[in-house]
Amino acid sequence: MNDVVKSSAHSSSSWRKGLSRLAGHLGPLAALAVVVLSFAVVDYVRSGSDSKFITIDNARFIATQSVVVGMAALGMLLIIIAGGIDLSAGTALGLCAVVLATVLRDGHGIVVALIAALGVGAGTGFVNGVLITSLRVVPFIVTLGTMSVYLGVAKLIGDEMTVRPNFALIPDWLKSLVSLPDREWLIPSVLPNFVPGVWLFLASAAVLSVVLHRTVFGRYVFAVGSNEATARLCGVNVTAVKVAVYTLAGLFVGIAGVLQFARLKIGNPTSGRGLELQIIAAVVVGGASLSGGRGTVLGTIAGTVLMVVIATGGSIMGFRDSMQDIALGTIINAAAAVDQFRLRRLAGSA
Repeated sequence: MNDVVKSSAHSSSSWRKGLSRLAGHLGPLAALAVVVLSFAVVDYVRSGSDSKFITIDNARFIATQSVVVGMAALGMLLIIIAGGIDLSAGTALGLCAVVLATVLRDGHGIVVALIAALGVGAGTGFVNGVLITSLRVVPFIVTLGTMSVYLGVAKLIGDEMTVRPNFALIPDWLKSLVSLPDREWLIPSVLPNFVPGVWLFLASAAVLSVVLHRTVFGRYVFAVGSNEATARLCGVNVTAVKVAVYTLAGLFVGIAGVLQFARLKIGNPTSGRGLELQIIAAVVVGGASLSGGRGTVLGTIAGTVLMVVIATGGSIMGFRDSMQDIALGTIINAAAAVDQFRLRRLAGSA
């Protein structure tokens, strides 16, 4: 009889955990759908057949506006799953754009410029990882310090000015990376003709998803974020995993820096300041837990797009920037509250 009761309790616990995981996957998508539908209804009521929110042009615009923050958010997802945080992502992104612009301006060619930008991005992440693991200081403090350092280095490289390479030295493919093409449809009435940067973002997301869920390294990342002490007792080299996580995240930041340069065509040392908040918010709104051990690539994509939808929809509706900020802050707090509620439910059913 006791065995039956224990088996029933175990089944109930497993069912609750499975339901919680499913909610974690579908919650961000459901939130995105609700926000999109709300804006669509309000826009149609206000403008009728002249409504602009549900249009192919707006969909392409939202996707294009999502790529820079979204690419960096993929790296932040790795860090947050591993139980860390990176406040330097924004200024590191700006530094990578400045390095790319400087190398191009000095006539070293696009290949060298790209290698330099991506190398600097990975290098900033490596420095963060080494400092966090060697100094044994919480990531919040370490990356708060490196945030200022990377901004200073970018200003030093740019000599306190915006770096403007000769426009002719920028390859056409790089110029068009986040520039909307004339043709609206890739496949008429089926698939919009998104900018190449969007496809790069989606391809990177697919690769990261495979790494997280189909490799030993991915399992180690989740293990370290779930319980670092237990992971270490199980033989996981926690230090190596953390350094690898921050380095890989830095590479994503480097790619985001390239996309930022492609959009602005200049290297502005301060262009990434403040982006770290949007990057972290995209991951949190996407259902990742700041306690570590949980997060999905699909949720991060949804969180990134959700923030752009709020900004774009608010602009179309004529809402003030202050109202958009309030709406976004409310959603972030709601996501954090849902995360804490889910953790308590899981703890109670364990």
